[in-house]
Amino acid sequence: MSPRTADHMIWHQLHDAVYGVMVHPSNGKVWKHFNNVHPHFSTELRNVHLGLCTDRFNPFGSFTAPYSCWLVILAIYNLPPGMCMRLEFMFLSTIIPVPSSPGQNIDVYLRPLIDELTQLWSSRALTYDILRK
Repeated sequence: MSPRTADHMIWHQLHDAVYGVMVHPSNGKVWKHFNNVHPHFSTELRNVHLGLCTDRFNPFGSFTAPYSCWLVILAIYNLPPGMCMRLEFMFLSTIIPVPSSPGQNIDVYLRPLIDELTQLWSSRALTYDILRK
C-alpha cells in the first residue's frame, strides 16, 4: 500500500531479461515453471512472490559449534535486485530456539508458517493497490 514501493512490485514481470543470464530469481527456470503450472497466479502482476531464507540452517550437519537461535525470513522477490534483499523488505517469520541444528525436525518449526502461507494461497487474500486505486 506504499506509493513509494508499489510500482516496484511489478518489476519482476516488466524488466528486460538477457537470455542465459540470471540476475534475479524471475530469470530462472523454476520461476518460469511455477508460472506455467500456476497461470492463475502469474497472470496477476501484483501477486507477491516470496523466498524463504534461513540463518545457520545446515542440512548436512557440518557445524561443530552449537547455535541457539535460527532465523527464518521471508523476502519479497517481486522487487528489483537492489531492493529485494534490503532489510525493510524482509520479514522475520520464525525464530527457532534450539541448542543445535533443528535438523530433520525443522518441519515442526516451519509448520505454522506453511499453514499460514497455504491459507493465503487458497483464500487469495486481497489488498489495496495504491497505484490503481
